[in-house]
Amino acid sequence: MGQILAIDFGHKRCGIAITDPMQLIASGLTTVPTHEVEDFLKAYVSKEKVAGFVVGKPYQMNFQDSESEQYIGSFLERLNHLFPQIAVTRVDERFTSKMAKQSLIDSGAKKKVRKQKEVIDEISATLILQTYLDQQKNTL
Repeated sequence: MGQILAIDFGHKRCGIAITDPMQLIASGLTTVPTHEVEDFLKAYVSKEKVAGFVVGKPYQMNFQDSESEQYIGSFLERLNHLFPQIAVTRVDERFTSKMAKQSLIDSGAKKKVRKQKEVIDEISATLILQTYLDQQKNTL
């Protein structure tokens, strides 16, 4: 079946999350500097079977594209060029950073951990991926 890999694309960092091969569970994988994300993906896809990519779509509150969509658009073009055989799905990522921060608070994580943006980005990618998985369940 293959894994689904989610990307929370950012100017400085990209949070990465992955499913299990049965595509049931979303788990945080890592955070990668944005300038290294394509090399990371090439290495990962060469070792693991990836059935699809999920990339967060940052809307504003009025459902207009956010300013960062222009950067994500060029990344998506490169992603499609590098992996034409792997489908890319977009998922609304509004509030994922706030939800990630709240999940750290709820879990009792220390303030030092909650301030690490890398942790927030990885959790955000996991939330994006879980949203995708939930949408897939609801369409069956």
